[in-house]
Amino acid sequence: MSDSPQAWFITGVSTGFGLELAKMLLEQGRIVAGTARRPEDLAAFEALAPGRAHAFRLDVTEAQAIAPLATQVIERLGHVEVIVNNAGYGTAGAIEEVTDEQIRRQMEVNFFGALAVTRAFLPHLRARRRGWILNLSSIAGVIANPGLGLYCASKFALEAASEALAKEVAPLGIKVVIIEPGPFRTDFAGRSLAIAPVISDYEATAGVMRRYFEQADGKQAGDPVKAARAMIELVNLPDPPLRLAMGNRAVDIIRAKLESQLAELAKHEAWARSLDYEAS
Repeated sequence: MSDSPQAWFITGVSTGFGLELAKMLLEQGRIVAGTARRPEDLAAFEALAPGRAHAFRLDVTEAQAIAPLATQVIERLGHVEVIVNNAGYGTAGAIEEVTDEQIRRQMEVNFFGALAVTRAFLPHLRARRRGWILNLSSIAGVIANPGLGLYCASKFALEAASEALAKEVAPLGIKVVIIEPGPFRTDFAGRSLAIAPVISDYEATAGVMRRYFEQADGKQAGDPVKAARAMIELVNLPDPPLRLAMGNRAVDIIRAKLESQLAELAKHEAWARSLDYEAS
């Protein structure tokens, strides 16, 4: 316990992974700064462990508020050892169905918000020459399916930035891990899910995803408490993975995607290799 990170910052602690992770950390006696948007959620969070649960109002789409908030968090806690970019949500709809507003907000929350939070805390982590950044992606950050393309785009972008960041900060003692959950029993498929206007021509493709969420909500196999425990265990590993899949479905889907991609690469390898200039 003494060698484990003690001070955590988690975005989105009102529900789901963020709340379960924060509760488990507080039960272990650690200090947690958590963000939420609604005053009632802030009060409920601080009530979990007065003096150790520190609530901060933040909407990650309000970019100008993020750097000042990071300063405030560090001033109150003294230091932060783990940053968890958990705040996010999904949008269900075909690429043509989603509105311009939905496109912008999805990227603002899932990608630009997470990036801004990370950048705001990096000077602090660099100065201390240690720390962790856990970015909540998804199996949707590895494989894109019809009806979820916008959400997938936001997670693909987050994974790319995280992978590059991991290589940039490794010499500075900072570790970055991409978390890739499959279906977990949070409110992702319920009240947190945004739905695009329906175009009937996409009922056989994007419509399948909408119907899946309707029947899957509350029945997902993944246990958020176990996911929270895994994230805590993760930051005690001396050699953590860059990516951590969570749940049977995540492992199966990611493996199938990678095997399919390798097979496709091999199938067209000779053609691909023929496109360079001829060696002189």
